[in-house]
Amino acid sequence: MAVQDFVNVPPITAVHTVGDATIPNSRLPVLIFHAAIDPRFVNAEAFEQLFESNGWPPAWRWGIYSFHHYHSTAHEALGVARGSARVQIGGPDGRAFDISAGDALVIPAGVGHKCLNSSEDFEVVGAYPPGQDWDLMKGEPGERPRADRNIASVPMPQTDPVNGVSGLLTDLWR
Repeated sequence: MAVQDFVNVPPITAVHTVGDATIPNSRLPVLIFHAAIDPRFVNAEAFEQLFESNGWPPAWRWGIYSFHHYHSTAHEALGVARGSARVQIGGPDGRAFDISAGDALVIPAGVGHKCLNSSEDFEVVGAYPPGQDWDLMKGEPGERPRADRNIASVPMPQTDPVNGVSGLLTDLWR
């Protein structure tokens, strides 16, 4: 099956975050693509194929950490392959969102995120733009200003992991 056979043109929620003393967050919005993959066809392989076809090599399958964290060296795409979860975006003072199989999130470098709860079968595919490798920052004392310097040097992705070169990410993040 070709990628275009299972990809929807999803409605998108743009989430703006504000930094604090522990979680830097970003001027770039987090993008939540609702039902990016048709629920009839969603699985880990479908997200891996979608991300790969749009220039974001898939890197892992797992869940989302249950503690506030961010990545200072990479932007991150998450595709919900199975189950559902409630995630908090933006750190301890951030907003919570429900996500489910078929949804995708694109999280700019520096933005805090955490899984508040999830279904037993919750599985996510993670991907990053070419050449970007994630680190794990928790907002602990001493992480900044090094994390801030890292975030400032993370290049903008050339493509949207869900919709490719012409995707909304490339417009919203410029």
